[in-house]
Amino acid sequence: MNNGYFVISLDFELMWGVEERSALQYGHNVIGARKAIPAVLKLFGDRGIHCTWATVGLLFSDTYEDILSNMPERKPDYKNKNLSVYSYFDRLGSGEKDDPYHYAGDLIRQIARFDNQEIASHTFSHFYCDEDGQTQEDFDADIKMSVKAAEKFGFQTSSIVLPRNQINTDYLDVFVQNGITAYRGNPKGFMYASSKRSDETLFMRLLRLMDAYFNISGHNCYAPEDMKVREGLLNIRAGRFFRPYSKKLRFLEGLKIRRIKSQMKYAAKNGLIFHLWWHPHNFGSNTGKNIENLERILDYYAFLNETYGFESINMRGLSKEVLKS
Repeated sequence: MNNGYFVISLDFELMWGVEERSALQYGHNVIGARKAIPAVLKLFGDRGIHCTWATVGLLFSDTYEDILSNMPERKPDYKNKNLSVYSYFDRLGSGEKDDPYHYAGDLIRQIARFDNQEIASHTFSHFYCDEDGQTQEDFDADIKMSVKAAEKFGFQTSSIVLPRNQINTDYLDVFVQNGITAYRGNPKGFMYASSKRSDETLFMRLLRLMDAYFNISGHNCYAPEDMKVREGLLNIRAGRFFRPYSKKLRFLEGLKIRRIKSQMKYAAKNGLIFHLWWHPHNFGSNTGKNIENLERILDYYAFLNETYGFESINMRGLSKEVLKS
C-alpha cells in the first residue's frame, strides 16, 4: 500500500432521515436523485471507480408488507420524536412505483449490477447514535435488522456509515459482533467532532463551510495504520463532503474543486488515503452541474492514477487490504 487510495462513499437514504423536512421543500431532490444515480453509475463504470453505497435498511423493501415484516426487536425512543422514522409509517405507499421516496429495491439492484460497487449499511432506520432516548441495545437490534435486510437481497454487510456521522464509541462492539469490519468516521479536528443535532452551532457550521473552499483543517488524509481501532475493526475516516452545486455560491465552485484536488494530490504523493462522500440526493437539484463537477474530480483522479499509482477502492476493499497486512 504505497501508492495511496481514493475512497468514495455515498449515503443512500432517499427520504428516510429527511422526513422532518416537507416533501414540497425536499421531495424534488429525492426524485432528482433517482435520475442522478444512473448518471453517477455510468461515470463510475466508464472510469473504473469503486464506491461504497451505504444504504438505509428500510430501502431493501419492494412492498409495504416487506417493511412491516422486517422490524427490529427494539426501536429507539428518541426524546425528539421527529427523529423516529417509525412515526410516519402510516404515510408510506405500497411500493416503489407509487412511493419513490421510501422504496429503492430496483435502484439497489441497478447499483449492484455495476462492477466494484459495494452495498453497505446506513443502519436500518437511519439510527442516530448520539441523540437522547436510544440505547446500545436499540442500536444492536437496528444493525442486526440492517444486516438481515441486505442478506435478503444477496448482500453481505461489512461496512457502515452512520447517519449524521454520529459516532458513539461505546457502540463499536456492535459492529464487530455483527460482522462489520469498517465504519466511516469523522475527520480529525474539533469542527468535525461527532455531536447531537441540538449541540450544533452556527459557528461550527460556518467553519465547515469555509473549510470546503479553503484549507482550514488540513488535508485530512491518513495512513493505513491510522485506521485500526481494535482487532478486526477499521475507522476509514471521511476526508471531504462533496458539497452540491449552489447557484448562490457558484463563484466559489472553482475553489471547492481545487480544495478536493489538493487533498487528492496530497494523498497520492504521500501514499495516504483520501475519502470523499456525499448523498445521491445532493445531486437531485442542478444535476447537470453536479455531474460536471464529479467529472472534473474523476478526470483528476485519472491523472493521479497514471502519475502516482493512486487507486480507487471502496471501504470493503480497503478493509480487506489493511486487515490482511
